[in-house]
Amino acid sequence: MTAQQHPSRIVRFTGDAAPYTGGDPYADYRTADFPFTRYTDLADRGLGAAVIAAGDEFFAPRENLLVPERAEFDPGHFGHKGKVMDGWETRRRRGAAAEQPWPTPEDHDWALVRLGTPGVVRGIVVDTAHFRGNYPQAVSVEGASASGSPSPEQLLSDEVKWTTLVPRTAVAGHAANGFAVSAEQRFTHLRLNQHPDGGVARLRVYGEVVPDPAWLAVLGTFDVVALEHGGQVEDASNLFYSPATNTIRPGRSRTMDEGWETRRRRDRGNDWIRYRLVARSWIRAIEIDTACLKGNAAGWASVSVKDEGNPETGEGAAWREILPRTRLQPDTNHRFVLPAPAVGTHARVDIYPDGGISRLRLHGSLTEDGSARLAARHQELGG
Repeated sequence: MTAQQHPSRIVRFTGDAAPYTGGDPYADYRTADFPFTRYTDLADRGLGAAVIAAGDEFFAPRENLLVPERAEFDPGHFGHKGKVMDGWETRRRRGAAAEQPWPTPEDHDWALVRLGTPGVVRGIVVDTAHFRGNYPQAVSVEGASASGSPSPEQLLSDEVKWTTLVPRTAVAGHAANGFAVSAEQRFTHLRLNQHPDGGVARLRVYGEVVPDPAWLAVLGTFDVVALEHGGQVEDASNLFYSPATNTIRPGRSRTMDEGWETRRRRDRGNDWIRYRLVARSWIRAIEIDTACLKGNAAGWASVSVKDEGNPETGEGAAWREILPRTRLQPDTNHRFVLPAPAVGTHARVDIYPDGGISRLRLHGSLTEDGSARLAARHQELGG
């Protein structure tokens, strides 16, 4: 195993992985803690992402790229086309004639990915787990910003401008190949290229959501902390069982692990999550959902806001409680209408003493200055 540490703090793995000889297939898997993974996965199927087309998917379908779970490996699973792999795998490319049996330097396979929500890409992981001798020699990634819902044919036309996010770079087999991205632009689609062919298990695209201000304006009242609208989790007291970001994902939890659950406390403290709203907003109603949390739901919860957009207080703004400590029921969606709208740029939910919630919804609308700042950033990023 060979790894190189670059100034960007991104670990690069090189070379082949050893053939699989039995036991845990992940025992020799090469991975690292990439700093950009704190951002949202913009290619999350739960947000609506999809692999909408691929130039070739002979051995394994393109849709596997965005499966949320890590890739599985069954050494004895073979189909009528060969070894069944949990990823996207293309056939072997060949040259044009016996005298030149090798693919040209320009030959490559591609897959088009529609991001679940538009945003600025901060980092990409091209995961070649279990592709030990059949991974691509190199990969590259491009991004485009397109309005509406373009077809693959429209995206591949000369009318769409593609920006290089990851230049053609050698990758390693059976490894998480991470790439930091510095393009300050808003993208809606990516094109993953394999040079010249091979297989990729998973694709993760980490970045910051940049919503369309015109869409939010039409909605009027919406969830101002939702992940899909640009809300973010800034910090949390405990992430032992599940990520705090789950609380602002779309839809209701279907299982316990789709919410946020903390370890059991043995002190006199309490757990909490701190959020950044999509922009400065008026909050009018709150939902706290404990769906699927039955013997481990939080006992009580409170919600506070902070207004860093206020010119008089700015970053020195104090937290103000807008929902006092309130008893929660297991596996229940709790709804609260505020007696008066509360303005803020940040929110915090405190649970007592521990346990979990599955979702937090803060229904409201953007303030006039919040809407203006969001529109300015959207325009600045090429939206």
